[in-house]
Amino acid sequence: MPRAKLKAQKVEAAHALLDARAIPEGGAWITKARKAAQARVRDMGLPSKRDEYWRYTDPRRLTDAAVVPGALHDTRGEPPVFDGFDRIKLVFVDGVFDAEASDPLALAGVEICHLSQAAGTDLHWARDLYGTLDARAQAPVERPLASVNTAYATEGVLIRVTGKPEKPISLIYLRQSETSDAMVHHVIRVETGAEATILENGPIATRFNQVMEVDIADGGTLHHIRAQGRDHERAGSAHLFARLGEASHLKSFTLTANGALIRNDAIIWLDGADGSAHLAGATVGDGAFHHDDTVFVTHGAPRCESRQVFKKVLR
Repeated sequence: MPRAKLKAQKVEAAHALLDARAIPEGGAWITKARKAAQARVRDMGLPSKRDEYWRYTDPRRLTDAAVVPGALHDTRGEPPVFDGFDRIKLVFVDGVFDAEASDPLALAGVEICHLSQAAGTDLHWARDLYGTLDARAQAPVERPLASVNTAYATEGVLIRVTGKPEKPISLIYLRQSETSDAMVHHVIRVETGAEATILENGPIATRFNQVMEVDIADGGTLHHIRAQGRDHERAGSAHLFARLGEASHLKSFTLTANGALIRNDAIIWLDGADGSAHLAGATVGDGAFHHDDTVFVTHGAPRCESRQVFKKVLR
């Protein structure tokens, strides 16, 4: 297919998706970021299997208007992941924050705010971060699904780490609907010299689009451990965007078990000297499942270190 014709088809598909949605209401700062993300998608178009970046992964299950129903996984008798850790728990059900099931958003050394709450304000610390790393990540490879999330997500948490909290922050994703379709957007800011651990576990939804934007200031450290549930018939795309300052550190590990189609992207910028980013993952699934992990690390400063270790087993 000629490149111009493919581009036209991608743009047409993007316009159909965007025209069916309205930008969520919010303050000036987040509305500006959402409109900019929407404009990026209109220009890029939706991903296609003919794109080199999607050559081995058919994105239609992630972009079609209808969600492919998926049976719920029976977890009775199984202890929840991270259940043995003392942690502050933030619970999402089918991608929607459940305040009653969650712990109070109070922990020394950290500020936690729900995205929808912050979006209604005129000023918030996240205004300088929300959508910025998504925008930066669009070159040299376009990632329109991340910008769709930035434009329309209303669920997620904004976490500002100012010290060294004594407990991990645990994001728990429960699925109760066979046709749930969720967009979740988290923003994490680790201030100078601060350190925290973020835990994630659960399937999120039958179909999910997740973005996590992380900014680690000089001397900051973030530990990120994620277990992506065991539901067999879910499909999802997850993006981790992280910018690291001088002598800052990121350690991220993802365990993916089952899932009909799971796409995990990690885009990391080592912008300060002496920084390090260690990314690891393990995948277990049936032979019919499709798991795709992509890592981009940009060394933009001297004496930085990055390591990637991924192990996959398909039956």
